[in-house]
Amino acid sequence: MFFHEVFGRVLTVESAIAGAVFVIIATLLVIAVVRRRATAARSASDRPGRNRLEIAYAIVLAGVAGFLVWFTASANAQDTQHASPAAATIPPQATVEVTAFQWCWRFHYTGRPVTVTGDCAEHHYPVVLVPTGAPVRIQLTSQDVVHSLWIPDLDVKYDAYPDHTNTFDLDFTRPGQWLGKCAEFCGTYHTTMDFYIRAVPPDQYKQWLAAQGGQA
Repeated sequence: MFFHEVFGRVLTVESAIAGAVFVIIATLLVIAVVRRRATAARSASDRPGRNRLEIAYAIVLAGVAGFLVWFTASANAQDTQHASPAAATIPPQATVEVTAFQWCWRFHYTGRPVTVTGDCAEHHYPVVLVPTGAPVRIQLTSQDVVHSLWIPDLDVKYDAYPDHTNTFDLDFTRPGQWLGKCAEFCGTYHTTMDFYIRAVPPDQYKQWLAAQGGQA
């Protein structure tokens, strides 16, 4: 997944910078301790402070901090823009209306008499099928309180609000199945609010849809 590539790059760069800073500070600390022991018998120095050195040190620190903020923000923006690369040029081949409620999910396929739901508290988790190869449009809302649709392995997280619809596209490039959760505390059975999203080839998706009573 692209998300893991971006996160890996950010982690590598920031770990390298953190390691370099640690080595530099540890080295300077050792040098200072050794020199202090060597000059312990001397009186305190009356040498004035090195203002230029201190200013240069502050500028370097500010530069490193600024770079880290810019690098992390740029990677986050890049990941967000990459969430559905085909959505701008390819129309969605499926639209799924997702309704969160206490305490499970309901998935309705727009324009077709097909709805998938379950009883999450009884561990009857809904499994929603989507086709690969083109964007799938998700229209997300809530029936009662604020929920949050979260699919960790796909880097997907959107809030579900009552009387409001969040619309976004997901692009599945390969078949697979991923666990989804509610990421917003919503009451007693919040922790059981799981579902699965399963991406299958278009022909298999059409066969499943027809078997459920919908027309492909």
